[in-house]
Amino acid sequence: MHCGKLTFFCGKMGAGKSTRSRVTAQSEGAVLLSEDVWLAALYPEEIATLADYVERANRLKPPIEALVHSLLQSGTSVVMDFPANTLQQRAWLRGLYTEVSAPHELIYLDASDALCLARIAQRRVVAPERAATDTPEMFAAVTHHFVPPQPDEGFNVTVVAVSEESNA
Repeated sequence: MHCGKLTFFCGKMGAGKSTRSRVTAQSEGAVLLSEDVWLAALYPEEIATLADYVERANRLKPPIEALVHSLLQSGTSVVMDFPANTLQQRAWLRGLYTEVSAPHELIYLDASDALCLARIAQRRVVAPERAATDTPEMFAAVTHHFVPPQPDEGFNVTVVAVSEESNA
């Protein structure tokens, strides 16, 4: 049986991962799974700190893993709007496609800190419910852990240079 393709994203907070994941899922006819949507639905108003996020995000992994395996094995492609920003996050995502021998693509959205911070500020205006977490302080805390994908990790990486003019 032919497996679906798993697509996932790496990029700093505000680089455009969610926007690009929606566009990619639509253009490829894939199922989109968004960590933000799942976290908001399952843990409303419970995430105020980076530690809160990490704890809740880790709770999601077992059921998401089973869902992704099932979708990929059925031949359905999946776009993951889950961050692939650390070695640990990428190791988990690697397990999703290797366990079922599915093809994959890691899209790295390479954006400057200044652009990301400007986008985060704009996001607070258009989505006031994110004002508590979309802050320069949270950006700094999250970016401290950010590691761009490395060749020795063995991913099929597509690098996209993000500029002010781009929507991703």
